[in-house]
Amino acid sequence: MLKKFLNKIDELSSLLRKPEVRSGQLYAVTALFDNPNKIIAAAETVADSGYKKFDVMTPYPMHGMDDAMRMRESKIGWVAFFAGLTGTTLAFLMMWWMAGVNYKNVIGGKPFFNLPPSVPIMFELTVLIGALTLVGFMIAIFNKLPFMSNPLQDTDFIKHCTSDMFGIYIEAADHKFNEEEVKKLFTLLGSNAVSSVYYPIIDEGKTKTPILDFKFMSILIITAVLTSLTTYLVINKLIYLAEPFTWMHHQPKVLPQSKSTFFQDGFGMRMPVEGTVARGYIPYQYKGMPDSLIKNLSNPLPFTKEIIEKGKKKFETFCSPCHGYYARGDSRLHGFFPAPPTLHSDKVRNWPDGNIYNVITNGQNNMPSYEKQVARDERWAIIHYIRVLQRSQNAPDTDFSSDTTKTTVKPDSTKTNSKADTTKK
Repeated sequence: MLKKFLNKIDELSSLLRKPEVRSGQLYAVTALFDNPNKIIAAAETVADSGYKKFDVMTPYPMHGMDDAMRMRESKIGWVAFFAGLTGTTLAFLMMWWMAGVNYKNVIGGKPFFNLPPSVPIMFELTVLIGALTLVGFMIAIFNKLPFMSNPLQDTDFIKHCTSDMFGIYIEAADHKFNEEEVKKLFTLLGSNAVSSVYYPIIDEGKTKTPILDFKFMSILIITAVLTSLTTYLVINKLIYLAEPFTWMHHQPKVLPQSKSTFFQDGFGMRMPVEGTVARGYIPYQYKGMPDSLIKNLSNPLPFTKEIIEKGKKKFETFCSPCHGYYARGDSRLHGFFPAPPTLHSDKVRNWPDGNIYNVITNGQNNMPSYEKQVARDERWAIIHYIRVLQRSQNAPDTDFSSDTTKTTVKPDSTKTNSKADTTKK
């Protein structure tokens, strides 16, 4: 039923639409192809034959068509570049003139013209002028629009090119154009729908400039007024007839530091229940105590490569600014904060892990507590890495083998293998 209705509308519209009258002046010769490979081959052949004023029309974009048509690189990129550069320059000069010359303000002792705060304005004007210039050039220069009387309009050629076939045409204005030769070329390329398109006879009517026609301008003004009136009524009247969606804004909740009518004391913020701790939190039993009172506190983490790597990462993040990368007390803060003593002293090397953990948790002297910044397991991992650093700087003799015959020495690459074998023997 719907299909019959649409067909009926097409019949009525065809009766109301006047057929376009064509003149005897030839515009172009067109050809249709039913295969994308054929249209690619046709474009290559036409371009290689020396034709310049031709174009290809397809119902969808086709990769490789630009190369087949031997199209040169578009200059639209250069337009965008120079338009954007113009926007950047204008924005820079505008900000420099307003802030640095015309209206100087002292803001926190900063320079009158400060480049970093001007960058967002420069960026916005670059995009704005670049976009507007690009659209203008695309319409007026590259696509040559508005062009409302193309001879290809209202032809079977253009109807098929927008739906189910691929088309190519060569304009009669081309310097090599010959109607019979072009038709023969398209036939040899495999087209079974070659036709000639002539210029239409345009009836300008009483108004040579349709945009100034009284009826057109009247309809335009009436449409603008109705659109504005409808928008005003919907936004300012109709939308308030329905219940507003304020249920997320006005929901039963207590904001911080606000009064509450639910509790007798009127306070909305409540103290936690005495003796409770956060889920997953293990209280530190030696909180605020000196390291001399630490007992029965050992490192619960295994001494593995993964744990040491984790400790190294956290040490270099939180500890190395003051202690240095190798815990020698060579601060990286260049004197802006008191440098701590080295962690390779006999006192620290002989300390149990619990004492070092206590210092990290409670702090000591100029060192603040890192309980909030570093998690519990991360503190123990840092201690493992500190032990690695201490062992690397204070290795005992037992770490080196006394049997020199077991020491493997790689021979120099310039020496022969036979000499190396003789040395081993």
